[in-house]
Amino acid sequence: MKVKTRIVGNVLVVNVLGELDLNTAPNFRSAIEKELGPNPDITDILLIMKDITFMDSSGLGVILGSHKRLNAYGGEIIIAAPSPQVRKVFELSGLIRVISVYGTEDEAWAKVVGV
Repeated sequence: MKVKTRIVGNVLVVNVLGELDLNTAPNFRSAIEKELGPNPDITDILLIMKDITFMDSSGLGVILGSHKRLNAYGGEIIIAAPSPQVRKVFELSGLIRVISVYGTEDEAWAKVVGV
């Protein structure tokens, strides 16, 4: 798994590539926390997940934990362009009712910038 992060305004943009599972979830969590820690102005996280080939409950746990952390301060996690496999995991887990999931990056960015 590879995680690429960048900050755009008050949004942490996270591109995730590969498998997000029990073995890689700690690295995923660390990458997010590394950016959130020194940047208290970050209100939202945009997860771009088009290159995820597999995700299990460990990955969902990191996403849900980050969601709860941001939600406590009025922020949210926005999922962009999940692969079909990842979208299915969100649907089966019920997380799709809690976290905003958009089919394309453009749709997700529109949500982020409030268009």
